[in-house]
Amino acid sequence: MTDHLELRSGAYHDSVSLMQVSRQVAGANGVSAAQVAMATELNLEVIGAMGFTVPQGVQPNELVVAIRADDADGVAAGLAALDAALAGLRSAGSGAGGFGAAPPPRTLGRAVRAGDATLALVSVPGEHATVEAFDAIAQGVSVMVFSDNVPVEDEVRLKDAAAAQDVLVMGPDCGTAVVGGIALGFANVVERGPVGIVAASGTGAQQVMALLDAAGVGVSHCLGVGGRDLSSAVGGRSTRQALAALAADEATESILVVSKPPAAEVLADLEGYAAGLGKPVHWATLGAARPDLTAAVESFLGALGREVPTWPHWDALPISATLKDPPDQHPHDPSESDGPRREPRFLRGLFCGGTLADEAMLVAAQELGVGIRSNIPLSPDLALDADLRAQAHLVIDFGDDELTRGRAHPMIDPTLRLERIAAEGADPGCGVLLLDLVLGHGAHPDPAPELAEAIRGARAVATAAGRDLPVVVSLTGTRGDPQGLDTSGAQLSAAGAAVHLSNAEATRHALALLGVDRDGATR
Repeated sequence: MTDHLELRSGAYHDSVSLMQVSRQVAGANGVSAAQVAMATELNLEVIGAMGFTVPQGVQPNELVVAIRADDADGVAAGLAALDAALAGLRSAGSGAGGFGAAPPPRTLGRAVRAGDATLALVSVPGEHATVEAFDAIAQGVSVMVFSDNVPVEDEVRLKDAAAAQDVLVMGPDCGTAVVGGIALGFANVVERGPVGIVAASGTGAQQVMALLDAAGVGVSHCLGVGGRDLSSAVGGRSTRQALAALAADEATESILVVSKPPAAEVLADLEGYAAGLGKPVHWATLGAARPDLTAAVESFLGALGREVPTWPHWDALPISATLKDPPDQHPHDPSESDGPRREPRFLRGLFCGGTLADEAMLVAAQELGVGIRSNIPLSPDLALDADLRAQAHLVIDFGDDELTRGRAHPMIDPTLRLERIAAEGADPGCGVLLLDLVLGHGAHPDPAPELAEAIRGARAVATAAGRDLPVVVSLTGTRGDPQGLDTSGAQLSAAGAAVHLSNAEATRHALALLGVDRDGATR
């Protein structure tokens, strides 16, 4: 192996752009690992953990290039990919200029003053996001904070400041928004229509928009408010402002609120507030004994007088539809029977979307009758250890803040999840593999082939060990998405996965393959 590390000055780029650049460099011929990032403290820690030695005195405004390759030719290929990717960024970011052109604004506030913007987007490391967001709010514009790892205390301060300025803070960790038909962050291509969405959830909002699109219902705006907005600590501050904004919007006829499990008192307060807005407000808020997102959308369609369609799905081809040896959820002492003891098999959910993972856990816990272990558990006693492993039913959110520090979100770079899929293929305890795949702007430009190959590999390893490994994929997307919904579904189906547009249907299908009836009993 050959390691190459260099520093480049005067080459600042935002973190999301550099995540894409790192992926392009890592994909060059002969490159086994690459990290291209600004020299923030967190990024230097990540590069150091990769085994690179970074010189002392590096400044945060320097670009660090770390490439590990098979040989010198691999390093050269990586550097060529880097130069091409950075040239593409410069080309995309260049505007009218020439001799005597004014230098570009160096702060967000100055950029707002230089134009006629009404919305600013912040995508910098979390420790710097608060200052940038305050700068935008001070200029009287709404702000979408894409950055994660922002302290909740700063979130409350930002949202109070925004309320005083009568603007909206979307986020922090707001991954999805559609404003006036313009997609921001991770967002799907949907038709304009009469439904306004307030979303304390990114992939939850995408799931709802995908279902509405499949039903032929368009969206006026989708205002993300950050996954913590309906928590007790934040108190629904941005949700109130977003509801008021949609209630005043002439293009919006009905409002749908989407959320991860909210704090009960915050939800009750918001329901009371919404009742006085003068427009119908419906709720797709996850929680124990509450409807899943698909059921909530179906109820919403009924309220609109619209027909509920058969949600798109793609059958698994060409594999057996059921396990040959159904799992035993309650292992017993071998001495109690004449036959050999069967090893228990478990549901293993590996997700990129946090809300989709939450929904899968809620559905599975209800039907299995047991809690689901997770890195984002529904209750503290179900938390996974740091190695994210347990001989139990488990769901992992690879998009959680702890797993995205210094690396791209798995919807952009799925490396960690692909590695875990391979590991589950070799684990006899894995009875069914449940995955998600989210299409749309901002995501990987063509993720299905890579995921399909991983599915084939995991199933081949299981088959070689004498096991059948069913795979179910929740595919969130629309037929207008650049990756192609039908093409992606067909590719995953051909790899042997059953594919569903509805995340709830995908989860129930996985449980059926595991041998679980709707009453929770094993077959």
